[in-house]
Amino acid sequence: MARDKKMVESITSMDVDFAQWYTDVVKNAELTDYTSVKGCMVIKPYGYAIWENIQHELDKRFKETGVENVYMPMFIPESLLQKEKDHVEGFAPEVAWVTHGGLEPLQERLCVRPTSETLFCDFYKDAIQSYRDLPKVYNQWCSVVRWEKTTRPFLRSREFLWQEGHTAHATAEDAEARTVQMLNVYADFVEEFLAIPVIKGRKTDKEKFAGAEATYTIEAMMHDGKALQSGTSHNFGDGFAKAFGIQFTDKDNQLHYVNQTSWGLSTRLIGAIIMVHGDDEGLVLPPYVAPTQVMVIPIRQDSEGVLDKANGIKDALKAAGLRVKIDDSEKSPGWKFSDQEMRGIPVRIEIGPKDIENGTCIVARRDTHEKQTVAIDELVNVIPGLLDAIQHDMFERAKAHRDSSMYEATDYEEFKKTIDEKPGFVRAMWCGDEACEIKIKEDTTATSRCMPFDAKNISDKCVCCGKPAKHLVIWGKAY
Repeated sequence: MARDKKMVESITSMDVDFAQWYTDVVKNAELTDYTSVKGCMVIKPYGYAIWENIQHELDKRFKETGVENVYMPMFIPESLLQKEKDHVEGFAPEVAWVTHGGLEPLQERLCVRPTSETLFCDFYKDAIQSYRDLPKVYNQWCSVVRWEKTTRPFLRSREFLWQEGHTAHATAEDAEARTVQMLNVYADFVEEFLAIPVIKGRKTDKEKFAGAEATYTIEAMMHDGKALQSGTSHNFGDGFAKAFGIQFTDKDNQLHYVNQTSWGLSTRLIGAIIMVHGDDEGLVLPPYVAPTQVMVIPIRQDSEGVLDKANGIKDALKAAGLRVKIDDSEKSPGWKFSDQEMRGIPVRIEIGPKDIENGTCIVARRDTHEKQTVAIDELVNVIPGLLDAIQHDMFERAKAHRDSSMYEATDYEEFKKTIDEKPGFVRAMWCGDEACEIKIKEDTTATSRCMPFDAKNISDKCVCCGKPAKHLVIWGKAY
């Protein structure tokens, strides 16, 4: 049992040092590992299994809206990147360049894609000629490279996995509808599948994507009160189309520029899962995304019939469509319990000789640590409903935490005091002047997270300068 205790103690308490707690969980739950390439990570099997479940569910939801998957090159010629001025300026500090092919210097530098707008535009200019070619609703699953100075597993790394959708439409109205539609797909997915409540809204011009007319976002609150931008959807209007010459003829043989969108979501969502749901014992995974939903742990497994009964439970639950494993290693039950809790497996089933005699077993929830005795013959009926209940309860707890950490401020001193003393989000009015946005960041390190769609004005004056307010903004410190 000394080893069991040591395993739990290897995690720093989140209340003592949240950043170190996060690192400890990522390491001890075996989600990632460090590499010889600074700022890049190995995503280990358990971490990648979480991403595969995210990818599978999200891809299904994309395709239900008519999305098709494609794949673009990972290299972008410098001349192509330079075609959209605002876009290249926005990404210039983060771009990695290829200057040699083998031993020979390249005639033109190649950018390792930080995002693929320019590649899709270069493709669309030839693929789109007529209104009959529209819309194009494409997505790719890939990795991108952004040369970040400060990195942290999942949250910010120099190479990360994501999906990026890129669409082209005949009208501005169609592009706007797709932009909002994909944001709603993201919001529904994150809330329903990951049990993380989000706020939907529009980014300010200062915070919007480089080259976009409008950027919409879903913002989630982590356990420490900081924001994590969890998915964005961008309306490009016809700006990229004009830069790249993407035109089509309509039914009247008139020439028009297409309107475009892009939208992306990445492995930083795994970081969100950790920071929203985790506790001092490790991960707490929502059942829908958990690679293993149920762990069967035999007690005194050397006793006659115990392993057979444990395997029978595993097989029955698997046949019911659940993701189930059995820990029949020679480690102690206490070690197995600690390991299951560290990995955030939603449900643990304990089965030993006395349980078999009684025809029952012990079922433990990871999220609340509650235990109940369940008849072995009833497990197939009980466990699916229990997993649904855990998913629901985890969302409600996260939402209650988010709502209790949401504040309002109507004057600047109150605003600064709240940001300084109360972790969370602050709702406050803004005049629309970027100078106020910059001042708030300089004074508090908080940034505008979004102008929420469901906003109700709480004052008629800007919280910073006192001039007439135009927007309600969610402000907060962020990852």
